Amino acid sequence: MSTPANLRITPTAIHDVLVIEPKVFGDERGWFTESFNAADFAVTTDLDVEFVQDNHSFSRQWTLRGLHYQLEKIQGKLVRVVAGSVFDVVVDIRKDSPTYGKWVGLELSAENHQQLWIPPKLAHGFLVLSDTAEFLYKTTNYYHPQSEACLAWNDPTVGIEWPLPAGIAPNMNAKDLAGLSWEKAPKF
Repeated sequence: MSTPANLRITPTAIHDVLVIEPKVFGDERGWFTESFNAADFAVTTDLDVEFVQDNHSFSRQWTLRGLHYQLEKIQGKLVRVVAGSVFDVVVDIRKDSPTYGKWVGLELSAENHQQLWIPPKLAHGFLVLSDTAEFLYKTTNYYHPQSEACLAWNDPTVGIEWPLPAGIAPNMNAKDLAGLSWEKAPKF
């Protein structure tokens, strides 16, 4: 991959999942960053994707959202945090992938400006670490609620190590609490 001077790429343990760090220009007044540039993204990732929808969520501390994916109108996602911090997780559910069944997690925050490229056909979720967090993501397809699936956040086969303090249960909605086990969750 070729990298423009204003972007830094770090591969993760799951192939195709990339940490993207835009250059941040700062001085005593504050900072500026170009959070997305289609041409730089294409050159950096060697991907030809078109983003069609932007989503913005606000969550309180210890809220856990996910692990979501869509079986139809499958989405690639470029995610980032603009206020607060989250522990972001991606699970590879592609049967033909060498990292099938593996997960990666990292902290995304307003301070570190890191973004994560999540290719289609992966499950995704996050846990809010700060008092509140605002999470933004671009998607390569429109949301299709009829085909949404949810992998259980705490499935022992996947074994995600969520950074929850002892005695704290995540704040989740009914849909996410009913997430499917690794055995029952549809895969690609």
